[in-house]
Amino acid sequence: MEEVFGGLVVVVTGASQGIGKAICLELARQRPKLVLAARDEAALERVAAACSAAGAETLVVPTDVTFEAACRRLVERAALRFGGIDMLVANAGMSMWSRLGEVEDLGLYERLFRLNVLGCVYPTYYALPHLKRSKGRIVGVSSVAGLNGVPTRTGYSATKHALFGFFDSLRIELKDDGVSVTVAAPDFVVSEIHRRAAGPDGKPLGESPMQEGKIMSAEECARRIVRAAARRDRLWIGSFRGRVGRFVKLVAPGLVDAIAARAIRERR
Repeated sequence: MEEVFGGLVVVVTGASQGIGKAICLELARQRPKLVLAARDEAALERVAAACSAAGAETLVVPTDVTFEAACRRLVERAALRFGGIDMLVANAGMSMWSRLGEVEDLGLYERLFRLNVLGCVYPTYYALPHLKRSKGRIVGVSSVAGLNGVPTRTGYSATKHALFGFFDSLRIELKDDGVSVTVAAPDFVVSEIHRRAAGPDGKPLGESPMQEGKIMSAEECARRIVRAAARRDRLWIGSFRGRVGRFVKLVAPGLVDAIAARAIRERR
C-alpha cells in the first residue's frame, strides 16, 4: 500500500485500546503526527510511546468525547501543536450484551447514544474547518450492526445505524470541499469493547463473550481501515456476511435476521 500519511496530522478518538489503538500503531509506521484521544491517560501514554518508537510524532490529549467542550479542546490542542488537521478517525464507542426486556436501567441507551453518536458528532464538527482547509479525510467507525439489526445489541445497533445516517449525509455536504468521508463497518473484532460491553445491569461484562480465536484481530481490522482511508473509499465492510447481507436484505430480509441471530448464538 502506498504510504500517504507521512507527516499528516491525524486525530484518533478511542485511541487507548482496541481498534483505535491498532489504527494508531498501523499509521505510526508512516511517520504521521498522531493526536491520541481517550479518557485513560496512562493507557494513551503507553500507546503514544509505541507509536513514537515506530516513527510517529505524538500528542496525547485525554478526552471524554461525550462532552462537547472536551472535543473542542481536543481539536484546538491538535491544531495549535501541529498547525492543522488532515484526518479525523472518529472511533470511540461502547457496546452492550442484553436483550431489551432484560435491561435493568434504560439509562444505558442514553450512554450509548452520547458516546457512540455524539462522541463522533462533536469532534467532527470542531475538526471540520481544519479538514476543509487541508482537503482531508474523515473516518467514522460504525459496524455491520449499523447495516442490519443484531439481537442483544438493540442500543448499539441503533447508534451504529445513526452513524451511517450522519456520515453519509455529511459526505454529500462536503462533496465540493475536497473532504472524503469513509465509513468503516467492522464485524466482530478481538477488542476490549467486548469485555467493556454493558450487561443487563449496565455494568461491564468484564470478559469477552466472543470466540476470539474465530473473529478478526484488531490489527487486521486496522490495516484494512487505514487502507480504505488512504484510498478515500466511501465504505469498508469487515466481513463477507456483512457485504452479502446488504443485498440479500433487499430480497430475503428474514435470512439476514437468521444470520444475525446465529452470529450471536455462536458468538463469532
